[in-house]
Amino acid sequence: MAETQKRPFLNVSRSVSGRRWQSRLAPEDEREALAICQQLGVSDIVARIVAARGVRLADAEQFLAPSLRTMMPDPSVLQDLDRAVARIATAIKGRERIALFGDYDVDGAVSVALFAKYLQALGLEPLFHIPDRIAEGYGPNTDAIGALASEGATLLITLDCGSTSHEVLRFAAGEGLDVIVIDHHQVGEALPEAFSVVNPNRLDDVSGLGYLAAAGVAFMVLAGLNRQLRREGESAENLPDLLRWLDLVALATVCDVVPLTGLNRAFVKKGLEVAQIGLNAGLRALCRAAGLSKPANPHHFGFVIGPRINAGGRIGAADLGARLLISLEDAEIERIAAELDTLNHARRAEEARMLEEAVAMVGGEENGAGLPPVLVAAASEWHPGIVGLIAARLREKFGKPAFAIALEPDGGRGTGSGRSVPGVDIGSAVRAAVDRGIAEKGGGHAMAAGLTLKAERLDDLAKFLNGALSGPVEALGDHDVLPVDAAATAGAVSEKMVESIEAAGPFGNGNPEPMFAFPAHFVSGPRWVGEQHLACRLRAQDGTSIKAMAFRAKDTPLGAFLETGHGPLHVAGRIGIDEWRGRREPVVHIKDAARG
Repeated sequence: MAETQKRPFLNVSRSVSGRRWQSRLAPEDEREALAICQQLGVSDIVARIVAARGVRLADAEQFLAPSLRTMMPDPSVLQDLDRAVARIATAIKGRERIALFGDYDVDGAVSVALFAKYLQALGLEPLFHIPDRIAEGYGPNTDAIGALASEGATLLITLDCGSTSHEVLRFAAGEGLDVIVIDHHQVGEALPEAFSVVNPNRLDDVSGLGYLAAAGVAFMVLAGLNRQLRREGESAENLPDLLRWLDLVALATVCDVVPLTGLNRAFVKKGLEVAQIGLNAGLRALCRAAGLSKPANPHHFGFVIGPRINAGGRIGAADLGARLLISLEDAEIERIAAELDTLNHARRAEEARMLEEAVAMVGGEENGAGLPPVLVAAASEWHPGIVGLIAARLREKFGKPAFAIALEPDGGRGTGSGRSVPGVDIGSAVRAAVDRGIAEKGGGHAMAAGLTLKAERLDDLAKFLNGALSGPVEALGDHDVLPVDAAATAGAVSEKMVESIEAAGPFGNGNPEPMFAFPAHFVSGPRWVGEQHLACRLRAQDGTSIKAMAFRAKDTPLGAFLETGHGPLHVAGRIGIDEWRGRREPVVHIKDAARG
């Protein structure tokens, strides 16, 4: 590695948060950035951002302007898809009763909504079921499947679940149901006994689409279904326009934190354009309930809209999110949107209480020093529907894979969720824990997993996870490195600059939002907003300034440093546009700081 790459950015070897700042763009990629700038006519900063994410000149144009037309492969590339669409086409033409069974998160709700809206457009009224997280747990169960069969269903489509439901799907077959599994979760060699299993993560699938969310897989199946129906004589004019539902696919892709690379970039980029139009009445109502005019960017999807749809599955009726996205009745849509917004407020209060307890259990320093490779926290008074959020917060706070587990009041069993960091596959580790008998059931994908176990096996689980994942965690090197894309000054950040950077988006997992360092700036007028956020202005040496916010900075080294250290300081953060009462101005979302 070149010496220049080893040198800390702005010579910050240890920030107030204990992190080393380092340029995201390696020295050997400088020439690539220059070529992208010159040949594509983009700004130098956009070119540097693109090159820093490993994009070469040959792929840069498609990266900056992802297109479904060029990026979406033939749906048949997915193993077993042709068999699935042939069976669904038969059911549609025969007017069979089709049942949909989805997961209780955003990805599951959206996947069910996509299929329900498609079938409704063809004149069918499908049955659908979203399981209660606490009473039923994840995935298909015999009671729900039996109820769907008793209502006349002959075809069952599981969405965002089913890949490991061997016994339940065997039961479904016994009830006279053909089962089609549409999923994206990791699965072992043995597949369930189903009519078709469409899952890009099955071991014999060579599509290379394992990074898709379940909604992305569902969209591929529907594209194949449209083609199948055309082949069987249906006119294109009578088939649903799938592009009008890309806002839902984008929502699920962002909320399931799958990599925003490849086809996912096209889904989200085009889905955001559809969202701007506001075709889905449920999304429009939820935006109004949340105080938004429309979900214009991935942040709104991931942090405003998604949590509200999830709130039903976490602490309310599990099917609220799916019903909101499917319904065509204005009164019902408004009622569900208001209910989800209310549930989300209740969820946030409960999450704050649980997180405080979890952080106290884990201990350790803000940068994760002194902690094991994998964090495991559990309590008997935690809500099972919120443990995934607690795991995510622990991961965010300490930079390590984390699991949070809600124990039953009698201490018998625990239900938990895990969230990982890039490069550490917790889905495989959880499946291995099940294979060894440590957990009763569980699964997921690399970045997120869920499990159920007996409370007495908690220590065994923690020991196993730390043994299995210590190598991958240590192989990541210093997790306390803060990658910086470029230096900037308060006066240089403009609305035009922020909008130009959006060309390299959408940002998220696999395409991190750019990080900028502001050297030798002063903190002006720090004040606390709400209970946890610090607002201020960053002032450069030339007197120009920019609005800044440090979210959830209360009782953190960063918050204390910004409140008392007026400068000159080096500040690192992401830039955006703040909109308030019709006024738009650039803002820095502060993530770290150091002595100037």
